[in-house]
Amino acid sequence: MAAREMSPALLTELSDRFKALAEPARLALLTALRRGEQSVSDLVEATGLGQANVSKHLQQLTAAGFLTRRKVGTYAYYALADDQVFQLCELMCGRIEAEQRERRTALRMSR
Repeated sequence: MAAREMSPALLTELSDRFKALAEPARLALLTALRRGEQSVSDLVEATGLGQANVSKHLQQLTAAGFLTRRKVGTYAYYALADDQVFQLCELMCGRIEAEQRERRTALRMSR
């Protein structure tokens, strides 16, 4: 894959997106939304987080472009903007698992 030239503006936007993902609660919300569109109440129940906390994190994920928001009366419903964020998660999970295997192997060899 060819290296992409990154302007300062692109680096800033990329950094902001990674910051949005750098919180376990936001990752839990994204994971819950894999099942489809949900209300804030649904997400509170699915994650065990408080309503104010969920709302704050949903706002950040929406601002970062990871979620869409739909209002119906006084209720807001959130959905994934697309599933591509999980490609990044799968890539990182694969790397973490490989590192764990390497550590276990190194420990066994050092005994």
